[in-house]
Amino acid sequence: MPLSIRKLTGRIGAVVEGVDLTASPDFATITTLRDALNEHKAIVFDHVRLDDAGQERVAGWFGDLTTAHPNVPAADGTTNVLAVDSETSKANEWHTDVTFVVNPPQLTTLRSVVVPPYGGETLIANAAAAYRDLPAPLRALADSLRVVHTNQYDYARPPSATAEQREYDRVFVSTPYEAEHPVVRVHPLTGERGLFIGGFAKRIVGLSSSDSADLLRVLQSYVTRPENILRWRWSPNQLLIFDNRITQHYGVDNYDDHPRRLNRVTVAGEVPTGVDGRRSEQLVGDSSHYSGVLAVAA
Repeated sequence: MPLSIRKLTGRIGAVVEGVDLTASPDFATITTLRDALNEHKAIVFDHVRLDDAGQERVAGWFGDLTTAHPNVPAADGTTNVLAVDSETSKANEWHTDVTFVVNPPQLTTLRSVVVPPYGGETLIANAAAAYRDLPAPLRALADSLRVVHTNQYDYARPPSATAEQREYDRVFVSTPYEAEHPVVRVHPLTGERGLFIGGFAKRIVGLSSSDSADLLRVLQSYVTRPENILRWRWSPNQLLIFDNRITQHYGVDNYDDHPRRLNRVTVAGEVPTGVDGRRSEQLVGDSSHYSGVLAVAA
């Protein structure tokens, strides 16, 4: 089957067919996949036959890998795989992966390992489309702002939370991290501007906590407009890759107590740059054990 790309929605997402993920890729294939990510922000492969090592290998087509997480241990027997497992965590909040470090990953890959009989979709939002949707005065304001992201997240687990879930929360915040990023990030390959906020964004520089929360709520409402969202319903043996620099995602907790597991591998990213050319800064914590700094993606 020749390589083909089929759009899933008008603003985000495409299915890729005709790529053998078990084979060594040629330069043209990788270039086509990178171009598809630049255009569609998220691409999906069906009927993949990959184990953890295979997922690491495919993610490595796009650059050096990060370790699994700055604080959370890798899945057993791996260095780079994070188990997104309903037994320990349900990430049912909009976020961009690991934005509390100075160079968040450029790409995230998710592979379906255990799929519930219903629900459990992953929502992915196009943050560039959200930026374009902003009214001109709000867009100009966002261009000028910086925001602090932190992993010191208030999980507020319900009383029914298990010991495993509470331990995951403890480990997640065990070493604090804070990074200051531009509210509007310029994509290093396409030049697109996108809202770089999400669940880890807690405080806009120069504003009070209440004013920060109000303004972030307004900006976030543009990211999560239905027109900007791909709602991906998982099937067994699928691989989803999305551009972590210009998307947000959300794991929907609508599958009752059924098990759900996705294995995540992320690719090291650049230090974000704002509209004014100013780069992000690490304020708290040293994440060098987690990720090297990419100069710019190939």
